[in-house]
Amino acid sequence: MDELTAPQSVDPVPPLAGFTVGITAARRSEELATLLQRRGAAVQRAAALRIVPLPDDTELLAATRALVADPPDVAVATTGIGFRGWIEAAEGWGLGDELIERLGKASVLARGPKAKGAIRAAGLREEWSATSESSVEVLERLLEQGVEGKRIAVQLHGAPQRDFVDSLTAAGAEVVEVPVYRWLPPADLAPLDRLLDACCSGALDAITFTSAPAAISLLDRAAERGLTEELLHALRRDVLPVCVGPVTAAPLEELDIATVWPERMRLGAMVQLLTARLPERGRRLSVAGHQLELRGQAALVDGELRPVPPAGMALLRALARRPGWVVARAELLRALPGSGNDEHAVETAMARLRAALGTPNLVATVVKRGYRLAVDPSAEPGEKYGGG
Repeated sequence: MDELTAPQSVDPVPPLAGFTVGITAARRSEELATLLQRRGAAVQRAAALRIVPLPDDTELLAATRALVADPPDVAVATTGIGFRGWIEAAEGWGLGDELIERLGKASVLARGPKAKGAIRAAGLREEWSATSESSVEVLERLLEQGVEGKRIAVQLHGAPQRDFVDSLTAAGAEVVEVPVYRWLPPADLAPLDRLLDACCSGALDAITFTSAPAAISLLDRAAERGLTEELLHALRRDVLPVCVGPVTAAPLEELDIATVWPERMRLGAMVQLLTARLPERGRRLSVAGHQLELRGQAALVDGELRPVPPAGMALLRALARRPGWVVARAELLRALPGSGNDEHAVETAMARLRAALGTPNLVATVVKRGYRLAVDPSAEPGEKYGGG
């Protein structure tokens, strides 16, 4: 299920207070949500995927039987949890000892320390481990050593690794893909649809991805609903896509969506990066002798968090795009979602905005013309101001 929770603000204001972050993770979503909420963020969760239970995965069973019958020359472990899960599933099928024996005679490569730890936990020893935790480094190692005529088992980590596999195949290897933890769309699509709608409508400030399949799943669901253009527009401009690493970011980067990811591909490092980058997207202005900061779904007035209704935030953003300038009622009406042609909706939303801000004179009424942020002239030299 999706979940929307907003923690109570404290003094000083937490770094992510006022921002709403979407979580697409199927695993560890509770841990990620807790890390974000501790920093003040509101969180909306919806798993973009579900995992096929390993004991029920016929594709994994077929790959395991094939490797037991015809052992590999090389085996690549890409994730610790995936490699351990594969061994445990093989044991459940009565193939564990045979699989360990076959892998013990192969050259075993690890993509990083977690995969190396899982290899050793199974009683095996890795021949080599990538220092960068990158599939690219593993591929370069294999190609440098030569793979022509070799049978290579590649433990996948949630999605087909086409570039990796195709490169090995082109170099003359026979590749057996081991589909550990296959991903499927969620059984209940409603939470994912709500997350997608929130992303497209501007109700999210950032969205997190911990696997490439999750990003692909969100993009696929947007295509099914005819929302591809809306999603791409949101991710390219209004919503910050934060990924756990470059492999996760690849499906988004291929669509010219600029993503950010930490140097260390860890959940905590991703949260630290988001905590540093998201507040930078806020807008700070000196208005009517006060310090106003726009933060996603809320505003800070003199350092105090002020939750603002969605309609009020839409007006505030429209005014902040041209600080000090008069913004006509008709233009503000267009900024209000679902308001139609009722100009009274602007008056109602404006009254609620002023009440939410707690300082009514931040927004000045310009008779018969519209409204403007009462930006302090000394703070915004060169801006033009309407009357009122």
